[in-house]
Amino acid sequence: MSVIINLLLFIVILGIIVFVHEGGHFIWAKITGVYVYEFAIGMGPKIWGFKKGETEYNLRAIPIGGFCQLAGEDLDEDDLQDIPKDRLLQSKKPFERFLILVFGPMNNFILAVILIFLIALFCGGTTMNPVVSKVEKNSAAYKVGIEAGDKFLMINNHKVKTSDDISLYLAVANPKKTQTFVVLKDNNKKKTYKIKAQKIKENGETTYRYGIGFSQKRTKGLGASLTYTYKKTVSIFKQMFLTVGYLFTGKVRLNQLSGPVGIYSVVGQQRSAGFANLVYLMAFLSINVGVINLLPIPAFDGGHILFIIIELIKGSPVNSELENKIHSLFLILLLILMAIITFNDILKLF
Repeated sequence: MSVIINLLLFIVILGIIVFVHEGGHFIWAKITGVYVYEFAIGMGPKIWGFKKGETEYNLRAIPIGGFCQLAGEDLDEDDLQDIPKDRLLQSKKPFERFLILVFGPMNNFILAVILIFLIALFCGGTTMNPVVSKVEKNSAAYKVGIEAGDKFLMINNHKVKTSDDISLYLAVANPKKTQTFVVLKDNNKKKTYKIKAQKIKENGETTYRYGIGFSQKRTKGLGASLTYTYKKTVSIFKQMFLTVGYLFTGKVRLNQLSGPVGIYSVVGQQRSAGFANLVYLMAFLSINVGVINLLPIPAFDGGHILFIIIELIKGSPVNSELENKIHSLFLILLLILMAIITFNDILKLF
């Protein structure tokens, strides 16, 4: 029964994120007069749908992803349907196309901000202060002199503003190497510590611990909720951008990424932690989807925006057939990448 509930929650969470994302493309396509063939949630065979006006609205069998099929994305389809030239995506002004493309990710960001605010307003936020609340006796941090009340200022030359920053920078640091911590002591003096995490084996698994704990005060009220929303949203964006950067530099490996199977596992964990955690997971994933789609890679929204920028620079549109072929090629490469990530996720289950 638990597996079924987790699966349903997984479908609902991804479905809402996809609906909001594709809804951004759909609304602005309609506003700017682009012909919309289909608005679909899910992929694969159609299991339910209806047609209203020119557009089909479908629910498809595989509950991952979705799409808003616009005239101009498939030239052969346009020829068959005899779509007026002024209804094609390519016929619209660059700024109109930009709005259609950018409001998919923007809708994801808006959804995330609303969800985080609602969590803070109804369940409470936290101060997110990077102040040490506990140091384990005889731990690596204890031995060098870090104490409760110390405020973290920097980790490995990265500025620390919230407790989330500490988790992020320690997660991407090599635990086998010495880390540099700059803290503000109770006497308002800065002190630098060099710490190497303790290697600990538990249940056959190796972990690295610094022995530092951070407890946050619960905050309530409108003002506190707005502050928490701002801090948490900025924190998630920072995590996403750093992760993408580290992926290209090799600090984050491909096998550390998660796909649908990995997300399903996390849904089960967050469900046991409470409803607010599930809502936060949706906000986190929504920002992830938005940021990834804005990357200037063909097949992503950011890739399409990149071609708009190229058009503005060269002063004339990029050949539509060539652009579509490039997007199709990268889509195939992305599907292969997704298959590899999914395979790695399945291996982690065993």
